[in-house]
Amino acid sequence: MQIVGLGLIATFLVTILNEHKSNISLLLTVFVGTVIFLFLMDRIQDIFRMVQTLANEAHVQTVYVETILKIIGIAYIAEFGAQISKDAGQGAIAGKIELGGKILILAMAIPILTALIETILSFLPMKG
Repeated sequence: MQIVGLGLIATFLVTILNEHKSNISLLLTVFVGTVIFLFLMDRIQDIFRMVQTLANEAHVQTVYVETILKIIGIAYIAEFGAQISKDAGQGAIAGKIELGGKILILAMAIPILTALIETILSFLPMKG
């Protein structure tokens, strides 16, 4: 409720400020977006801890879980940065942020994909 309330108040203020002080409205947008993100940090850490606990109980190698959590983090941070850039009217920069996030995600996923392919290949009967 706090996040929704803050978002609605900020939206109202930004709408009013856009008519008179567009540079201040952009700063308010960035500030409120950052505050909302910081509000959510505790919840995000709780989620990461729960996933880590589940992975430990399932005896999943921590390197894979950590990589997946990093990938999720990159996706959310890139999305946040792209949205801020779009709010500032910088769609081209937003696109580059999204592209950068996707490339980083792909690079981090390669070891997991390699392990998955090796596991699948180990189940296949060998010819020869």
